[in-house]
Amino acid sequence: MRILLADDHDMVRETISAYLESEGGAAVSLATDLSGALELITSEGPYDLVLLDYQMPGMQGLNGLSEALSANNGKGVAILSGNAPAQTAREALNAGAIGFIPKTMGAQSLLNAVRFMAVGETYVPVDLMREDANPVTHPLAEKLSPRELQVLNGLCQGQANKEIARELDLQEVTIKLHVRTLCRKLEAKNRTQAAMIAKEAGLF
Repeated sequence: MRILLADDHDMVRETISAYLESEGGAAVSLATDLSGALELITSEGPYDLVLLDYQMPGMQGLNGLSEALSANNGKGVAILSGNAPAQTAREALNAGAIGFIPKTMGAQSLLNAVRFMAVGETYVPVDLMREDANPVTHPLAEKLSPRELQVLNGLCQGQANKEIARELDLQEVTIKLHVRTLCRKLEAKNRTQAAMIAKEAGLF
């Protein structure tokens, strides 16, 4: 399974690619913007699946999707998004995307989705496509990395650092650092206020 992952967030690239390689046995090529992705597709493609960050440089909405689809010789191209608005997911599918992946998706679920798309099947999370799915994007979500969103979700559920660390398979000290970063980015005085801000914004 040959995968091209294009995303301008270092943590996203490293986390997803490491899991796809270690647990999925995939060969993953990396790019940080659309032009880099197109160069790799041209020189080393076509890939079984191309994953494109919706917000990365060069994408210009779904224009980048069309370019990647043309370059990848008819093989699957999917969109990654940090906030996963349902309307954008529908537009991506209508434009030819083989799938739409929220960055907040769990690692095993993401791997299953990638395997599904790599063999030519369309994948979109069921809850994202429900009729009552909320199409509103949240500016706060764009400030945060996928891992920070996972930690913030834990805070909103009232979990302690130790519980969040166990659930995400991370060290407790790492969670503390993420909480500190979250408070700074959300301009919150403490973890409780960070959770309140997230809930008021409708993130969780």
